[in-house]
Amino acid sequence: MRILLLRIERLTLRELKRMTARPLYLFCMVIAPLFCYLFFTTLMGSGLPTGLPVGVVDMDNTSTTRTIVRNLDAFQQTAITAHYKDVTEARQAMQRGDIYAFYYIPEGTTEKAISGRQPRVSFYTNGSYLIAGSLLYKDLLTMTELANASVGQQTLLAKGATERQALAFLQPILIDTHPLHNPWLNYSVYLCNTLLPGVLMLLIFMVTVYSIGSEVKEGTAHEWMWLGHNNLNLALAGKLFPQTIIFFIMAAGYNVYLYGVLHFPCNSGIFPMLLASLLLVLASQSFGIFLYGLLPTLRFALSAASLWGVISFSISGFSFPVMAMHPTLQALSNLFPLRHYFLIYVDQALNGYPMSYAWVSYLALLVFVLLPLFILKRIHNAILYYRYIP
Repeated sequence: MRILLLRIERLTLRELKRMTARPLYLFCMVIAPLFCYLFFTTLMGSGLPTGLPVGVVDMDNTSTTRTIVRNLDAFQQTAITAHYKDVTEARQAMQRGDIYAFYYIPEGTTEKAISGRQPRVSFYTNGSYLIAGSLLYKDLLTMTELANASVGQQTLLAKGATERQALAFLQPILIDTHPLHNPWLNYSVYLCNTLLPGVLMLLIFMVTVYSIGSEVKEGTAHEWMWLGHNNLNLALAGKLFPQTIIFFIMAAGYNVYLYGVLHFPCNSGIFPMLLASLLLVLASQSFGIFLYGLLPTLRFALSAASLWGVISFSISGFSFPVMAMHPTLQALSNLFPLRHYFLIYVDQALNGYPMSYAWVSYLALLVFVLLPLFILKRIHNAILYYRYIP
């Protein structure tokens, strides 16, 4: 056992020398993750966009319509930035990108509303900017419904109804909403908890493939294997051990940053998320080894690693619901480590379920860790006998 540890120590020291001699390792393993942590959490620091520019075309220009516009401007996500004389001018401003939406109130709206002739107001949102357009559509629709309720209440009160009778008529069924597990509807809470580990996973893919492929490229693979006494498991363990430590420190760092500093919800405690992060690091490294075994050239393996990492962001479920995908894609989503990490995050951090509830996802990450065992001989041959082709 002591001899085995000494061999691993020699391999680890050798790898540390290689890492310190190449600034690329420092950038990919420390600088890039830290930059992404700060960039994405700062970018979405408010949780949801606020103060989105909206225009108004108020052809009626009465005290009632001006009140509607002021109330609309009071919405957190909406900012009335311009008034236009007609729809054409407002539409041109939206095409230029000056505003994301505009609210059109035709002439005679107040008079028709008072007389019960159902005036029509319009709002136009720019669907090219899906998030901004969707949020503003909700605000504009809410404001219109509130205006309808206000006019209806005034009409009923004028006809002799009490305030309670008017409210019961306008809203016969009360709605009680309860957003669970992310009650703030915070976009940053939802995205950053998967986006940050996703970026780290992509970097682990690339670094793992590069660190193995560079041995073949530089002609040092035989020296590396000789230090491992031609034992591939020992050679890989010694090479990847320092990377595992550094990547896990970075993974633990984003957990402490998100849950300890930014106080994102972590209802099951931080230990399950640290365990999931460790498994994600090991699974990503193992998958990088597996890719190099399947495509035993540095160029192809790096391309496959980057492609697999990028696809992970789309198919893992946090950018688009997996249950809404084609059944084939639903099945294929299980081939991506980030998908299982995302399920653990939802069950543990957001829902606060026991760890046993997510045992399938933990087991799936363990399966990824074991992937290289299925192609050890192919990896061994690739390292020792394949020649690098520029």
